Amino acid sequence: MVMTSENLQLHTEEAIALLKGLIELPSFSREETQTAALISDFFTGKNIPFQTKKNNIWAYNRHFDESKPTILLNSHHDTVKPNKSWTLDPFKAITDDEKLYGLGSNDAGGCLVSLIATFCHFYNRKDLSYNLVMAATAEEEISGKDGLEIVIPELPEISFAIVGEPTEMNLAVAEKGLLVLDCTAKGKSGHAAREEGENAIYKALKDIQWISGFSFPKVSPTLGPIKMSVTIINAGTQHNVVPDACTFTIDVRVTEQYSLEEVIEVIQSNIQSEVSARSIRLRPSSIPMEHPIVQEGLKLGRAAYGSPTTSDQALLDCPSLKMGPGHSARSHSADEFIYLREIEEGIAQYIKMLERVIAG
Repeated sequence: MVMTSENLQLHTEEAIALLKGLIELPSFSREETQTAALISDFFTGKNIPFQTKKNNIWAYNRHFDESKPTILLNSHHDTVKPNKSWTLDPFKAITDDEKLYGLGSNDAGGCLVSLIATFCHFYNRKDLSYNLVMAATAEEEISGKDGLEIVIPELPEISFAIVGEPTEMNLAVAEKGLLVLDCTAKGKSGHAAREEGENAIYKALKDIQWISGFSFPKVSPTLGPIKMSVTIINAGTQHNVVPDACTFTIDVRVTEQYSLEEVIEVIQSNIQSEVSARSIRLRPSSIPMEHPIVQEGLKLGRAAYGSPTTSDQALLDCPSLKMGPGHSARSHSADEFIYLREIEEGIAQYIKMLERVIAG
């Protein structure tokens, strides 16, 4: 079924109305009950059956066929908390100069409603060579364990996924994984006025110096090098006591060239401090450039790139493409907004790309 301008206009109007409703319901991570209910009501109004688990909602196309491969369409409906620089009401959907303002409008409400509109467009189709599942999930902003991670086991095997995040509808064909490492340098306390103790800060500084100067030899062709940043450091109790411990945190953005375990092993073997990983869940992800969905995006003139930021894509074991309307620079910013035309363009591009891959 060819998408007409009338159909696109209807999809866009419904998507914008849903987005306005989402903006006006606070949905901080782990507090998404109201937006989960609104999305559920939207599907009910469309006579689309759905399933829920905690604050996650997912639905299958009407003619789901277990013999066919399945595509996952996913984006999140939780938001960060508004920063103090907002001049507008973050929970009021305000339209001005073709912009829609409100918390979560850009990250990732515009992506979410555009994917839902795309799912609805294909929902009744009998001629699809793939199944579709639309998942609106929670806790993405905090990499929580009660979001997409608890939905995945409920789904059939996924052939590939489109993850909605603001990329200006360009194709993030790879995404860095994330390691957060808590490190402890241990010394021996003593009086600062005498030659006593072993200063844990000095030991930590030696390790931090190695971290700042080391480069992992293998470089990703799409994501570039692994990036390590020491972002937190704490030590000492008072000025006249040599500290016996110094803790620091390393933010490590990992590429597909190394497993998370390999990165930890390299770091631990080169520093004296004890290293503890908070999680090894957020792995690098990618999709081959020759994949049909990527090729269709390229035919539409979209650019392919590697993304340095982490999303729920890190939880998927299948090939996945990160793509959506909006601009990453607006995410988490004061007076966040998305252009209304970006939603229409996003829906149109999602549909065109999928039509060429899954129809017939």
